[in-house]
Amino acid sequence: MNVDTMTDTARLTFEDKEVELPVVRGSEGEVGLDISKLRAQTGLVTLDRGFKNTGSTTSGITFLNGEEGILHYRGYSIEDLAENATFMEVAYLLVYGDLPDAERLEWFTKSISKHTLVHENMRRFFDAFPMGAHPMGMLSSMASSLSTFYPDSQNPNRSVEDIDMTIHRLIAKLPTLAAQCYKHNMGHPTCYPANDLSYTENFLYMMFGLPTEDYEIDPVIDDAINKLLILHADHEQNCSTSTVRIVGSSQANLYSSISAGISALWGPLHGGANQAVIEMLEQIKADGGDLQKWIDKAKDKTDSFRLMGFGHRVYKNFDPRARIIKKSADEVLAKLGINDPVLDIAKQLEAVALEDEYFVQRGLYPNVDFYSGIIYRALGIPTEMFTVMFALGRLPGWIAQWKEMTENGEPIGRPRQIYTGHTERPVQPLDQR
Repeated sequence: MNVDTMTDTARLTFEDKEVELPVVRGSEGEVGLDISKLRAQTGLVTLDRGFKNTGSTTSGITFLNGEEGILHYRGYSIEDLAENATFMEVAYLLVYGDLPDAERLEWFTKSISKHTLVHENMRRFFDAFPMGAHPMGMLSSMASSLSTFYPDSQNPNRSVEDIDMTIHRLIAKLPTLAAQCYKHNMGHPTCYPANDLSYTENFLYMMFGLPTEDYEIDPVIDDAINKLLILHADHEQNCSTSTVRIVGSSQANLYSSISAGISALWGPLHGGANQAVIEMLEQIKADGGDLQKWIDKAKDKTDSFRLMGFGHRVYKNFDPRARIIKKSADEVLAKLGINDPVLDIAKQLEAVALEDEYFVQRGLYPNVDFYSGIIYRALGIPTEMFTVMFALGRLPGWIAQWKEMTENGEPIGRPRQIYTGHTERPVQPLDQR
């Protein structure tokens, strides 16, 4: 296959057929081949396990360059946003395309604050979940059930105003539901939303406050949570985002599409990675805390052990989000003054990974999952809640992707396959099988 830069097409020759495939160029220099008519023209389909080399859509939301460690939301660098914006501003940016001015931000935040309460009947659902139910299972179920309380959301021909209302309700209610998942597992009384607080402050209050006591929100912790939510807000066409888009492509309502995304995020190969970091550190501690032993195991190609929270399948040199949140992790640990052997091991491991030639040469730097796990552990958040925290951050990105897809009128997702099973064969009588 040769790329013809003059005509902006690529020619594919197969047997006695030759077809021209359009070359699609992105605004940041990315180049792709449009194969949407390949099967109709040649009878061929492409085989790309895991869709690692397949662009399922064009998108104007997030640009990611893993080789150079670049992450932009709608043209703004993640470093600039984390330093100079709130999560509410970033959520507006992702959903509506631009950073809001003061008037639009006030409209957005006020609208969301009006919808933070969930129907009392939904609280009864928690009574049906067993003690110890995984928070992600509860959150996915609760997100989907929102569509039954707002049946208008199920109409695929709803107005722009109706879609905005659904979006605002979801952004408002998911933190309330997430906090209730935590309270249910802890056996603590529910804290209703306090809408005089900011988005992140309100969430922290609902998580850690008690209805009968005042809860003082530490600005260092609030800032760390704000940054974590921003850093997780979108990440291009990853597993959960692609799930939201493909479910939404059937014209499923937004609540159900986001519920599917939450389920996809649950997996340990995706959003569960920061939970795996703490589990690894606890394993090292339980083994006696001999860090060098586990570093040697990580370097041994014949050993199945892998360090969790180091390197990234997309970022080949460093995760730009990790550089931002490392500072917050240091500030949280200094502020709280926690004496935790697991976190001590984490800091030792970080120092080794940043200096050891083996890790440096392979780009195995601590990633955002490593530092987010440390912060959540320091705050006393159970490891099973880590992925719920991830979902709260990713919510506006999922919504933006769903909104972009529906506004573009994209077709229903329907991947192809290469069949490798039996060829046609007759059904034998039961006594002859």
